[in-house]
Amino acid sequence: MIFFRKDEQLENLGNGILDATWAAFPNLARNQIALTWIVYDPPVPVNTGGALTPDAFWNHPVRGFTYRGVERIYPASVVKLFYLVAVNEWLEKGMSQTSKELERALRDMIVDSSNDATSLIVDILSGTTSGPELPAGPFETWKYQRNIVNRYYQSLGWEEMQTINVCQKTWGDGPYGRERAFYGEMLDNRNMVTTNAIARLLHSIVGGVAVSSGRSQAMMALLKRSLNPDDLPTDVEEDQVTGFLGGGLPQNAQIWSKAGWTSQVRHDAAYIELPEQRPYIVVVFTEGKAHAKSRAILPFISKLFAEASS
Repeated sequence: MIFFRKDEQLENLGNGILDATWAAFPNLARNQIALTWIVYDPPVPVNTGGALTPDAFWNHPVRGFTYRGVERIYPASVVKLFYLVAVNEWLEKGMSQTSKELERALRDMIVDSSNDATSLIVDILSGTTSGPELPAGPFETWKYQRNIVNRYYQSLGWEEMQTINVCQKTWGDGPYGRERAFYGEMLDNRNMVTTNAIARLLHSIVGGVAVSSGRSQAMMALLKRSLNPDDLPTDVEEDQVTGFLGGGLPQNAQIWSKAGWTSQVRHDAAYIELPEQRPYIVVVFTEGKAHAKSRAILPFISKLFAEASS
């Protein structure tokens, strides 16, 4: 069972948004976009600091719409959401201890999307390190350790997590040594996720039930983005608003988000609140070299979702 119920009204609105997007960007192929949209009707169960118990929260019905939401797609830096939740789980269970360096890396991984910070986080989660290729025996142990985050998400019993792969670091130039071997000859062990899986993870954070209420709120604080142009990073590589979902919102909106982009993909996952409107989650993945460069597609789609959620 997916965690939201499909709804005819959202289906019509969502399909209309897709049609408008394809009309505006005719080169965007039908299989180069995937999205999941969750709308919170009153009484809103999210961003309340975890007012509901996990059981009550998961039993609270939410409406949603998805297009290709079960397709496995390379997530780029959106995978960092999975590592953010996993680290908080490890800390909560005493499997890791907090430190200034861990806190710094967590912040930089989410706020600035630092790949170097993510490398440390994956090392802490798995007890492994990058380096030269390993002999067969030690490499098997290393690979088993590196799959610990996958095992954690499998253990949650969420249908959306059954097909994902979240075990790789994020790179600037790409993996070398044992990391390259771990990718597989044809890169068949790359990180792969679905927009439904991300929507569920974000839903749990915003609902205050990811790990614990306090830890969910700490994660929310890292994900918060300012829409004030004066607050945006001057370095375009660190700007996760302009050219993404935040770029299509009015300044009086609030957004908590994590974007991801490479030369091949441009993605964003966001929880959004607008005055006098139903809050919502929207996750949009786009693939293809031309679309990865486009700073227009995601803001265009976001503006339509903002209008549709009123």
